[in-house]
Amino acid sequence: MNIVVLCPHFAPDMAPTGEVMTAITTRLAARGHRLHVVTSLPWYRHHATEPGWDGQLVRHEDTPWGRITRVHPFPTDKTNIPARALAFGGFTLLSAIEGALSSERPDVVLAMSPPLTLGLAGWAVARSRRAPFVFNIQDVFPDVAVELGLLTNPQVISVARRLEVRTYRHADAVTVLSDELAENVRAKLAAAVPARARDEALAKVHVIPNFVDTSAVVAEAPPGGRAYRDEFGLGQRTVVMYAGNVGFSQSLDLVIEAARRLQDRSEVVFVINGGGSARESLVSSAADLANVVFVGMQPKARLSEVLACGDLHVVPLRRGLAASSVPSKLYSILAAGRPIVASVDPGTEVERTVIEAGAGVAVPPDDADAFTAAITELLDDPRRRLGLGESGRRFVEGWMTPEAVAVAYEELFERLIAERQRRPVGIARS
Repeated sequence: MNIVVLCPHFAPDMAPTGEVMTAITTRLAARGHRLHVVTSLPWYRHHATEPGWDGQLVRHEDTPWGRITRVHPFPTDKTNIPARALAFGGFTLLSAIEGALSSERPDVVLAMSPPLTLGLAGWAVARSRRAPFVFNIQDVFPDVAVELGLLTNPQVISVARRLEVRTYRHADAVTVLSDELAENVRAKLAAAVPARARDEALAKVHVIPNFVDTSAVVAEAPPGGRAYRDEFGLGQRTVVMYAGNVGFSQSLDLVIEAARRLQDRSEVVFVINGGGSARESLVSSAADLANVVFVGMQPKARLSEVLACGDLHVVPLRRGLAASSVPSKLYSILAAGRPIVASVDPGTEVERTVIEAGAGVAVPPDDADAFTAAITELLDDPRRRLGLGESGRRFVEGWMTPEAVAVAYEELFERLIAERQRRPVGIARS
């Protein structure tokens, strides 16, 4: 089948969502499908278009399996919401135009959120080409932005929520990463459609979790990541690692506070590996701490090494976010065979996964006492850390692979195409 994919990032861009979509499309291509990927020029690392990619508004790249079209993302400061909204609007418009101009008529259109506006582009392309539209939700917006305090204007929030629900209604299917995110989306659909159309609307929500590539992430015996340790002066110290986006969604101030409380333990070092909007302020707040090391975002090829370096990993999400966001790094940490301390809302997907996997400890969000106590408890028990890591690795070895996720999408696409072919002309879904 011919598939048009609209996504905010794609290889070689290093955003987590880009890694996800690159892997899915690679597997779909290997299964014989033709794809046209419409995405942005690489910009995630520095929130500016990467050198060598600038100078053009749109770039096309033909591949053995189809085409990649990269459009300008108009990168802005994340904290400048008006500018960011305009940037999303420009990117969305260009994506919609390029998707609609796809040389081969698509059998199905897949669009990824965030940004939420890309759903509009996906729907417009699908409608113009009379193809089913699948809306993939990685994080539920605007919920995440509201919880972070990035969206505070009631009128703007109202518009965003209307856009969110309208896009769900226009989609032939909505895919989410967990049962919890599915409940979030279904509740909004249930409140927005007439009772007679409710069952059909709720049935369009499907859970297809992100995958774990256990062949790419190796479970190395501790202490791991020796080259990384040598490069950044970590030596044989016990490493408490945060690896991922250094942004507003993460309570990384908790990590700094835990390091401050444990600075008398010379055998322990805290590493924050990654880049993002919150990095500068974190570096400033940790300036007096000798036991905190900041490392810039590393190439994808070093992922396994970075994860192996951590003797203990932390996943801190701000209060309220775990119900609308599932960090992909959680599964990579499990695949690396490393224990986890998660600071997240109770009863959410992250907490359930950590507990079910027997891979670590979950504490309430934004609780420095509980967070530091959990870290201290595992630092003092190397044997338990090892057991938790091994349990996490066994758990994800039974998780969905990239191939299995691609098959799940393929089966969903085939079902939607068959349904559309049976549907009388002029009849639209709610």
